[in-house]
Amino acid sequence: MATPIKLNQLRTFVEINRHGSIRAASRSLSLSQPALTKSMRELEDALGATLFIRSNQGVYLTECGTSFLQRANLILEELRSAQEDIQQRVGVLDGVVNVGIAGSLTRTIMPKVITQFHRDYPNVKLRIVEGQLLTMLPLLRQGELNFTVNTYYPGSLDAELNFEKLMEKEYKVIVRKGHPKANATSLEELVNCNWTMPTPKGTYYCRLFESFSSLETPPVFRVTCETLMACMSLVAASDFVTIVAVDVVAEAQFDQQFVALDLEEQLPFAIFGLIQRKDAKLTPAGEHLARLFRMYCRT
Repeated sequence: MATPIKLNQLRTFVEINRHGSIRAASRSLSLSQPALTKSMRELEDALGATLFIRSNQGVYLTECGTSFLQRANLILEELRSAQEDIQQRVGVLDGVVNVGIAGSLTRTIMPKVITQFHRDYPNVKLRIVEGQLLTMLPLLRQGELNFTVNTYYPGSLDAELNFEKLMEKEYKVIVRKGHPKANATSLEELVNCNWTMPTPKGTYYCRLFESFSSLETPPVFRVTCETLMACMSLVAASDFVTIVAVDVVAEAQFDQQFVALDLEEQLPFAIFGLIQRKDAKLTPAGEHLARLFRMYCRT
């Protein structure tokens, strides 16, 4: 019969990996180093596998450790979520909701949603992660994000993720004020420019790459910026070209630094949706936050 694994062993394993050493994990958990070493030895004995490689510089996951980490994280996050779910249902309205947001929404819809949510659940803490869907996949898989509101491109992720369409957004090509191509009227005029965009894999930008492939000379994307702030900062201070949602173009301060080009070509619309693991269950607070995103995205 297999030796049962204890929750404190999972917490020890996750904390040692998070901090990179037993000494740092012992301080975080307020436990002695011998106690953590014993807990890890018992966990490895129960699994019949070595999870860490020990060295003078710290500890490193083995192949088995890397595989086990995802499941350990998910178990602990699901347990935390289950406890908060019950507490919220009996009237204890606190806990944590972790959500991922596409960069263009952090400056438009997100502030309205978060302000309303904080009024409704003032004691629930929120953690917001900005970025593209692909950068959030490990967090979604490990239960460290409850859901994300992001662009989605159908493909290999359909088997593990639920996608609920919320809205479509138009995108525009932008440059800095005074850019040599500020009066361009077609993509052909921009093909020799330096372009920057988030990763094209599996997101709205994959659709852009497909549309650009029809050009005689497609643009070359030389710099990948995973956040909107990094992308906008680069464009503002250089001759790089990028693409942003029309919501960003409509911001009050946009015209002070940027120009949105009126091109002959129609860029594909981005489809935004609420994305979560198929086996994920939201707490009442998490479900309320999801409802607010649905409401504000569809108005």
